[in-house]
Formats: sequence, structure tokens, C-alpha cells
Amino acid sequence: MLEHILKNLRWLGHDTFLLTAGDKVIYFDPFRLGSGLPKADLICVSHEHYDHCSPEDISLIQQPDTLIVADKQAAGKLSGRIITLAPGERHEVGGIVIAAVPAYNTNKKFHPQANRWLGFILTIAGVRIYHAGDTDFIPEMREIKTDIALLPVSGTYVMTAEEAAEAALVIKPQIAVPMHYGAVAGTAADATRFAALLAGKVRVEIPARG
Repeated sequence: MLEHILKNLRWLGHDTFLLTAGDKVIYFDPFRLGSGLPKADLICVSHEHYDHCSPEDISLIQQPDTLIVADKQAAGKLSGRIITLAPGERHEVGGIVIAAVPAYNTNKKFHPQANRWLGFILTIAGVRIYHAGDTDFIPEMREIKTDIALLPVSGTYVMTAEEAAEAALVIKPQIAVPMHYGAVAGTAADATRFAALLAGKVRVEIPARG
């Protein structure tokens, strides 16, 4: 099932992922979406910044019964069927368990811990997928249990590739996937460096964009 989930996980750039799990279509932080994408059953929005909470992009994939899960600030910018979560809370829908976890900066000011912005752990058919959101390597990561970890690597607003590699060694996922590069900050070189740092330690998959 792990490989099946990975096969159906598409990176759409920056922190945006599309996951097709059975008959469910799930998006994380939809931003700068292209055309022809499937409508969403579930959208997870990590925080209110424009490159993560984009009402225009969400409108392209939203349908009347789409469920949006977001923090309180991001939810205030959106409309439709919305559930708000804070770190430590969870919600279950259609057999998918959505757990909200902390995401914040420790050595920069862009994502204060006090804002209670989110990462997500989704459990689907027993497979756990961690979308870290915009975060540094934070102490709470030592408690994260996941099979697939989607980790930001660009630096500037989030972890550097080196810090993300440290986080991956602590989290110990079966598969680590770099994100948060190629759009607002960072380049593919950050993802490549992340993979090199984890060679022989944690399996890294760098997905093609699309």
C-alpha cells in the first residue's frame, strides 16, 4: 500500500501535492494550479500565506461537497465546507484520519509558534503521510510517526536542506520527499542536496513536477 500511495502522489510545485487515494482526491496547499486537474474531495491548507492559502486556486478544484481543513486564520479567507483544526486536534472523514501538528519557525519570524499554524498527518489505509507545512526543524518532530514525510528544504522561510535532513533522521520515515522549492524560494539543487545528505540513511524520492 505504501508504494501505491507514493505512485498516486503528485507534486504540483512549491508545497502543493495531489494525492489520489481510492476514490478520494486530496490536495495539500493548492497554489498556481494548472488546468485539467480533478475536483477535490479534501483540501488541507496549512496556513494563511498567499502561497499556501489561495482562494483563487481552491476555487478551481472546489465542488459543493469538498471539505477544507485549515487553521482558523486560513479558514477566514475561504468559503464552503470548512473544518478548523489547531495543533493536536484531529478529524476523520471517509475513513481518512487527519491529524493537525505544529509548524513554526525557531530562528526566523515568518511563521511564529503563537499563530498555531499547521502541518498534517493523514492516515489512509494504514499509511501515514506527513505534510510538514512551513516549518523549521522543531522539537515536536521527535514525536512524529509517519511512513512518508513531505519536508520543506529551501531555507529562507523554512528549513534548509541540511536542517530538513536532520529532521528526516529524527522522524525516520520510510520515504522522505522534499518540497518548498522552485517557486517562492529555493531551487531543485536544494532537493538534490537533501537527497545526498540522506543517501544510505533514509530513502528520498524527488518527484517530477506535474
